[in-house]
Amino acid sequence: MAEMIRAAHPGEVAILDGIAEIASGFDLILCDVWGVLHDGVRAHRAAGEALTRFRALPGPRPRRVVLLSNAPRPGSAVQGLLDGFGVPRTAYDAIVTSGDLTRRLMAERADAPMHHVGPDRDLPLFDGLDLARGGPDEAAHVVVTGLLDDETETAADYRAVLEPWAARGVTLICANPDLVVERGDRLIPCAGAVAALYEEMGGAVVYAGKPYVPVYEAALATAEALDHGAPLPRDRVFAIGDAIRTDVAGARAFGVASLLVARGIHAEELGIAAGAPLGDIAHWLDAQAVHPDAVIDLLRW
Repeated sequence: MAEMIRAAHPGEVAILDGIAEIASGFDLILCDVWGVLHDGVRAHRAAGEALTRFRALPGPRPRRVVLLSNAPRPGSAVQGLLDGFGVPRTAYDAIVTSGDLTRRLMAERADAPMHHVGPDRDLPLFDGLDLARGGPDEAAHVVVTGLLDDETETAADYRAVLEPWAARGVTLICANPDLVVERGDRLIPCAGAVAALYEEMGGAVVYAGKPYVPVYEAALATAEALDHGAPLPRDRVFAIGDAIRTDVAGARAFGVASLLVARGIHAEELGIAAGAPLGDIAHWLDAQAVHPDAVIDLLRW
């Protein structure tokens, strides 16, 4: 299906008004959450409606939507947040998060002292896990879920904390590979920014979530399990997100088509943060390391 999109727009990335024109060519949408379904404050109503309509399309097998988020929390905790934002449950079948993969990584290291860096709101990540815990000086690995105060801090504020761990060879598990995320009309730093700094300092990082293939494999397996294990060809899978670095790069690495939502974290770069029309983005796209198969300003049907 990605080839069909490219064939209809030779030499350029397709600009879509809505997903209705391509939806019938797919059986599964892997949809980002922050920046696509909501902005961290309220739901994007049209996005929820579009996914609901996709799931209602007829076909030889049910159309599925798996929300694929870099949230450093289990999918069950993210569902509660979505309910609060007003995202309808009719828009999706399941949720897979980087938090879910982080729990697996921690369970594999359960006997070694683990230290957590991040706000208390991320503590549901550890619920039900029997882990050895330790302070910063005795930790064998460190789980970073975010900045303690992401309203005022940046990753640079953590350099002094990270230096001893890098010197000791402590592995950092990054529970959210995003560098920034939308919160209303602001971009807020995420755990990925701390992990990137740690790597610059020579530290070892294990990432859970997009753009890395394991989280896509988990999402695909989740979708197939909904239909008694019936395999889903990757040319019938479509990924939607608002970040080139994670959503588009991850879809490309996994071998599925991608749709970039422009009015997300790249809105200011594209000059549409104040509600201006999308306009010509070819020059901006040319400068990116990877390209989506299509672009839309906001997810809609």
